[in-house]
Amino acid sequence: MLREQFTAELKTAMKAGEKRRVDTIRMITAALKDKDIEARGSGKEVTEEDVLALLQKLVKSRQESMAIYEANGRPELAQQEREEIAVIATFLPQPLSEAETAEAIKAAIAQTGAASIKDMGKVVAALKAAHAGRIDFGKVSGLVKAALAG
Repeated sequence: MLREQFTAELKTAMKAGEKRRVDTIRMITAALKDKDIEARGSGKEVTEEDVLALLQKLVKSRQESMAIYEANGRPELAQQEREEIAVIATFLPQPLSEAETAEAIKAAIAQTGAASIKDMGKVVAALKAAHAGRIDFGKVSGLVKAALAG
């Protein structure tokens, strides 16, 4: 489970004196605790898929910050964001290639019996269930729409 992996990696990074890695893993665990508190309020439990979604959200936020820093001439801060992305990425599963994504979309369309763009939600839900954390759903929605439009 990812929670145990965070703890083990934190200990290893602390022993090795990797300050950026330690800080990033602590940031991940703090965000995860916030997610736990939020879930407790609604009576739900945080799943592995929720943790993967959280990690993807953290990466996306770092990418946005990095772009802003680069646009405003702050390369040292952009580099810090880049390093944090690299650490977070070590906990994410390997993303699907473009060919694998196309195959996954075809399989999801066949599985759901989708025939038109109206069925796009079913296809995306099937993809999320089968490939959580491995597909960028911001890009996939356009591909699914194109496949259904046909």
